[in-house]
Amino acid sequence: MAPSPSRMATFLLSSFLTLVTGQTTTNSANGFSASLVSISSASIETAIIKGTPTAFRPIFTVPASADVGANVLPNIQDPQAVNAQTACPGYTASNVQKNAYGLSAILTLAGKPCNVYGTDIDTLNLTVQYQSADRLSINISPAYIGASNYSHYILSEQLVPRPTLDTAYRPNAQAIDFEFEWNNDPTFSFTVVRKSTGDILYSTKGSVLVYENQFIEFVSSLPENYNLYGLGERIHGLRLGNNFTATIYAADAGDPIDYNIYGSHPFYLDTRYFEVDSKTGKKTLVTDNNAKPNTQYESYSHGVYLRNAHGQDIVLKPENITWRTLGGSIDLYFFDGPTQPEVTKQYQMGAIGLPAMQQYFTFGYHQCRWGYKNWTELSEVVAAFRKFDIPLETIWTDIDYMNQYRDFTVDPNSFPVSEGQEFLSNLHSNGQHYVPIVDSAIYIPNPNNASDAYGVYTRGNNSGVFMMNPDGSQYIGEVWPGYTVFPDWHTEASVPWWANEIANWHREIPFDGIWIDMSEVSSFCVGSCGSGNVTMNPVHPPFSLPGEPGSVIYDYPEGFNITNATEAASASAASSSQAAAASSAAGPTTSTSTAYLRMTPTPSVRDVNHPPYVINNVQGDLAVHAVSPNATHHDGVEEYDVHNLFGHQILNATYQGLLAIFPMKRPFIIGRSTFAGSGKWAGHWGGDNASKWYYMYFSIPQALSFSLFGIPMFGVDTCGFNGNSDEELCNRWMQLSAFFPFYRNHNVLSANSQEPYVWASVIAATKAAMHIRYSLLPYIYTLFHLSHTTGSTVMRALAWEFPNDPSLANADRQFLLGPSLMVVPVLDQGVTTVNGVFPGISEGEVWYDWYTQTKVKANAGQNMTINAPLGHIPVYVRGNSILPTQEPGYTTTESRKNPWGLLVALSASGTATGQLYIDDGESLNPSATLSIAFEASQGCLSSKTIGAYLDTNPLANVTVMGVSSCSGKVSLNGKPVSSGVNYDKASSVLAITGLNKLTSSGAWKQNWELTWT
Repeated sequence: MAPSPSRMATFLLSSFLTLVTGQTTTNSANGFSASLVSISSASIETAIIKGTPTAFRPIFTVPASADVGANVLPNIQDPQAVNAQTACPGYTASNVQKNAYGLSAILTLAGKPCNVYGTDIDTLNLTVQYQSADRLSINISPAYIGASNYSHYILSEQLVPRPTLDTAYRPNAQAIDFEFEWNNDPTFSFTVVRKSTGDILYSTKGSVLVYENQFIEFVSSLPENYNLYGLGERIHGLRLGNNFTATIYAADAGDPIDYNIYGSHPFYLDTRYFEVDSKTGKKTLVTDNNAKPNTQYESYSHGVYLRNAHGQDIVLKPENITWRTLGGSIDLYFFDGPTQPEVTKQYQMGAIGLPAMQQYFTFGYHQCRWGYKNWTELSEVVAAFRKFDIPLETIWTDIDYMNQYRDFTVDPNSFPVSEGQEFLSNLHSNGQHYVPIVDSAIYIPNPNNASDAYGVYTRGNNSGVFMMNPDGSQYIGEVWPGYTVFPDWHTEASVPWWANEIANWHREIPFDGIWIDMSEVSSFCVGSCGSGNVTMNPVHPPFSLPGEPGSVIYDYPEGFNITNATEAASASAASSSQAAAASSAAGPTTSTSTAYLRMTPTPSVRDVNHPPYVINNVQGDLAVHAVSPNATHHDGVEEYDVHNLFGHQILNATYQGLLAIFPMKRPFIIGRSTFAGSGKWAGHWGGDNASKWYYMYFSIPQALSFSLFGIPMFGVDTCGFNGNSDEELCNRWMQLSAFFPFYRNHNVLSANSQEPYVWASVIAATKAAMHIRYSLLPYIYTLFHLSHTTGSTVMRALAWEFPNDPSLANADRQFLLGPSLMVVPVLDQGVTTVNGVFPGISEGEVWYDWYTQTKVKANAGQNMTINAPLGHIPVYVRGNSILPTQEPGYTTTESRKNPWGLLVALSASGTATGQLYIDDGESLNPSATLSIAFEASQGCLSSKTIGAYLDTNPLANVTVMGVSSCSGKVSLNGKPVSSGVNYDKASSVLAITGLNKLTSSGAWKQNWELTWT
């Protein structure tokens, strides 16, 4: 959902008069001190509606200035900023005590306190622990929390579990590939070395440790032209680069390039390539990504996780990485890999938890938009998909369905309960599903208006589950419904209250999952702007709706002026007029200089609203478009210390709520703000992107990054959210997203419709891509089971599957779905070809075209030009793979009842392997499962089954690609297959159909062998 402009309902816009006078604001982040000058809540006006005089209360519009904070300048841009590395003394280690698993020490300031961005902490504890055979922990925390630093916050293990010593780990028997070293020359520094290679992975030597109550800085050297990935969330290429600042602070911002957005993931993957001397075996670090022919390479990867929830800048420079946080502790974890798959598994299994297993239906196609006006329109959309025979699994609604944008309600006029129940009954009877949006703030009713009562708030208020101001009063911000309060997940009563509200609402509207939005957590004003102003509720946010005068959408994708010149010219002229009108209304700019707020630390006192060190936050002031840092939780913790965890905690609460409704089912949740470990409860969508070709490209590295973060259930707003899409972009994007785990089309209010049935060519392109996706649902489901049980990834970068090719280090315009399927999408406007690389060719890898089933003729390292006319997305199958397929149905329910197939892609040596996982598709703990292993070699394909789940669908066909010769004689378990055998020598494809009768009791009922000669 877009953070701006506002989503006030159209009936409010037409029924209420907006007041624009008598508005002032203090523009303060001091919680309850921020307020608006109230106007009379008793003002009544009259309008003529259908000929009848009707009294109404004008709605108050919160002034735009209410969401304007202090003018701050990020430290990385401030020429006056103090360099802590030259100003601070560092620390000295003493009292070093070694033990079986590591060491401990005391760190004391090595000189006079510098107090550059806070108050230096005199004494620190260092604890180094080899926690497992692949994980090293380095923790540096204040030795004492006393009067001088009582407010210093250390991340609670109840909020974010801390990795601990594996009880089965024996350091002498299981040697970790890390060595920790330290010295005091000239001040304390430490180094982490990979023992097997001698490579220095992390070293603070040559820098000083800075540890203050509002600022922590530590620096590590890095090799030339390093390859780092992760540190999310942001819209950026997969490889971060070496002149970039990755800021981590959960922000409600519509997908700006390179800035911090919704999630917080302080983890990175570091991959280093070495050239191997074929004679001596000596390994030399590669400092560029140009692979030389006939050269042997080897890579090593490790992971680094900082368990810290504070706002952060991670400054990447050509020679080092500098981590700067606004508080907390240094709680570092190193994972030794040495490959990306191993690092990702170690990170999930050892630190943050494994991803949730999703229900089978969630891999079908999802349709949404902001602007579906009522149940009738939803019914029409569902019917249109059926009319054009485009599979539709799940229909979604944005906040349009709510009663005045209040959670757990429906509009009694446009979305009445009775009509909704009838709609959903029909939907469910057709094997389809429904997911509504739920926002993160709770409307606070107008105490002077009895009809404004809102039970969700009342029950929460009675339970004491909302955040407070520092003085103990309720913190009242402003979001879609008006002045709102915010759940405090630190209270024991909050999760039961939230779960109860979900369950109560489900009794009226039987939804199948929940979409959590605005969970950074967002607020449209600085501070507790609703304090003293609740009698004005409901109020309008401080910005206008898309489609309103001044906010009409004229934006189109790049190249629209070429494909639709007349319409583009008209839109451009209208856009210019609208911009000129807005500029005229704003008046002239008189300021010629910019003054910035720079804070000087007060000894032993934290300024949480304006910390002396300013991170490069996309919103500037931390209180802008967010709950203010000094909002206070019931346990005394300030929002400053846990801001990045709100989205994480609401996902947990929602997970518990859905379990209360469906105790035996896997909860289906898509959330916006996430933290390390959120994947064990929910998936994520990419947020408010735009209908631009470059956003389609960025969807790939964003998805791959979330693979590293342990959230494989990822997708974006297909065809783009903000702006108008067009036929060509939507054609390409609907095909690309068909290969993402979460597949949904969603767009903004008042923009042109972009359902795939809007354009004829998009219908055809969508159906072609969906046919592939639905055929491969068993493969995708198996990938998710492996992710859920082992921590493996679903979407994969080429570099992860082919780790010894440095030329792939920055490849993010094509990707793999699992180990076996490669997608090479068109990401540029107006082209009919795409360049793609076929990795592994030099090592004997074979690739097959999905459509022709023939081998691809490619050279090692060659960037091939591939034909890709509009409506065609190049897809390739990797040799040595066996893909389970199922005949597609309109829904996943229908698909699961259809016959099976196998697509075998032989390697150059004539072998292939694969696997299939089956269960009931929804149970949290399935009572029965099937695991089938496939293997092909020397003209024999075998299937071996383990498990008790009953699947009676027959095997219909087997296609084997790369068969060099075949007489046409095929047998199944020794019985000849008399018909349905076709061998095409030209394409080397053996196609076997009509196996249904031979496997009528079920394809996996027994083990079998299929042979050909």
